[in-house]
Amino acid sequence: MSTSDRSGLGRRSVLSAALTVPAATGAATALGAGSATAAPSSARRPSKGGRFDDESPRFSLAVLPDTQYLFDADSSDPEPLNATFRYLVSERAGANIAFMTHLGDVTEHGTKDEISLAADTFRTLHGKVPYSVLAGNHDVDGSTDDQRGDTEYLRAFGPKRYAAMPTFGGASPDGYNSYHVLRAAGRRWLVLALDWRVSDAGLRWAQGVLDEHPTLPAVLTTHDIAWSDEKGAARLSSNGQRLWDDLVRGNDQIFLALGGHYWPPGRTVLTNDAGHDVHLHLANYQDRYYGGAAMIRLYGFDLVRGAVDVETFSPWFLDRAPKKRTPLEAETIELTGPTDRFRLDIDFAARFRGFDGTTLPAPRPASRVTPRGTVAYWRFDGSGLAGRGKPGSAVAEGTVAHDLSGHGNDLRVQLLHDSAPEILTRDAGHHLSQPAHASLRFDGGKGPDRGAVLTTTAEAPLNGMKFLSGYTIETYLKLPDPFEGDHAWMGILSWEGRNGDAGKTTGWSQDDPSCSLNVTPERYLQFSLYPHRQDANPTNWSHALPVGRWTHIAVVNDGDRTDMYVDGSKIARNPAQRSSGIATLGKPFVIGGTQSAEKFGQGFYGWIGDTRIVSRALRPRDFLLEVR
Repeated sequence: MSTSDRSGLGRRSVLSAALTVPAATGAATALGAGSATAAPSSARRPSKGGRFDDESPRFSLAVLPDTQYLFDADSSDPEPLNATFRYLVSERAGANIAFMTHLGDVTEHGTKDEISLAADTFRTLHGKVPYSVLAGNHDVDGSTDDQRGDTEYLRAFGPKRYAAMPTFGGASPDGYNSYHVLRAAGRRWLVLALDWRVSDAGLRWAQGVLDEHPTLPAVLTTHDIAWSDEKGAARLSSNGQRLWDDLVRGNDQIFLALGGHYWPPGRTVLTNDAGHDVHLHLANYQDRYYGGAAMIRLYGFDLVRGAVDVETFSPWFLDRAPKKRTPLEAETIELTGPTDRFRLDIDFAARFRGFDGTTLPAPRPASRVTPRGTVAYWRFDGSGLAGRGKPGSAVAEGTVAHDLSGHGNDLRVQLLHDSAPEILTRDAGHHLSQPAHASLRFDGGKGPDRGAVLTTTAEAPLNGMKFLSGYTIETYLKLPDPFEGDHAWMGILSWEGRNGDAGKTTGWSQDDPSCSLNVTPERYLQFSLYPHRQDANPTNWSHALPVGRWTHIAVVNDGDRTDMYVDGSKIARNPAQRSSGIATLGKPFVIGGTQSAEKFGQGFYGWIGDTRIVSRALRPRDFLLEVR
């Protein structure tokens, strides 16, 4: 790092780091991330056997920031970096490590001796884990850009070094910028490694690489892109602003940008010209004990969960017997502060859809999704919801959601208590498999009670149906992220009335409705049922629902017992108790709430999409989800 790049930043950062080290451990504990001396989840003892699996939906990207104090004239010590590389090699299969990228400032002075020692150290990794390295201002003359010509760095870490790597795609004519294309999670990804100071020619080259690979999600790596305050809030540096304006913001492919150079570490999220998130991270630990001890970050991509789990640790200290670690080694083995260990929630399909060549399934007409036995089907696009309005517009009280099964079970909007019309709005969001490409956004809650519900009329046939031969109830929903406020036991759908009035004596309360689908305080689904034939209350419980992600739910009864499915998978907590029919009382069916003692206490909070009721048990392959 050069303190001349931002006046006074280096000194303030050093003092801040020195003063806050003891507090970092406490902050980590408060965040629930565990003790600073605990081994990270990816920090396992070396695993044996196995290979990198490029089809697995889970893989890791290793990020190595400034190592300059380990290659500093006659005080150099390459052993921490050797340990990091040995770890990456031994754990490539265990952590499914696809690639490693160095963020620059490999050395302190960029001398021949320092560069040669660093280049020799990289032999531990070479040919075993593909990687990229870029120049920092300490590896080259910091006053120059990528047109500087020949240097010791270029001779050691220029294009020739990567030529044999299967991921290497090419380099700029000057040799200081390169790109790699790696395969992971069954698809290709692009990594751009840009010089400390990219010239206009370098930017044109980088744009050309993106243009040649227009469908690949891209990670941009460079030495100087952002600085951070003491609280970890990152901001673009002057060079980062140039990269953002001239390259990142206009290329939707770039979803993650990584830099070093400054400390303390930090992160932020910016919005590009396509309206999408770009995660911007600063990682640098040279101010920590032993120059950072070659700490690595593992970015654990999980395309099933839609998440990236990030952790930061030192394999060198990890490799030592716990009883032999000094206090500073034990303190630095893993960093668990909010800028060192965190999770990114990314809907990869949605984030990449604008450029990766995939197309959304076309909406399916109601005639294709109303099989034999369908008694009600509601959707909230132009064909199902009366009136007109753009996404975000309020749905007026009394608006009709037509029953597209043709059985007359239309729903009408009712605002609860003194709720404003904006409590229910039209939305374009939907599950990828949903027949209609639209939904309703409910903003219900407690204290003061608020919400909106959609109910059938008093004459609707659905109100009194008993479903003695079985049924399938399906809906799509999404919970907001963040999931704020108290929404415990909010209802998704239900029949009005008291189960006590149907002669039921079991269960939690006779004031509960005879059938309802609810969300518990832990975000579990609860399907609470009072069957027509049995005096019983068999209840299905799911796992905790994710936030910020669409989920398909199906409740299936075969006339004897009931199973719940989430995204086509049967849940564990399905009761074996017999359950025949639903003890309906001829009262309205409801979407968006559940009554107690025939009163709505709160409305649903989140999104609800297509909802269908069929008077027989469907197989998963026949769900709206179209599970195959």
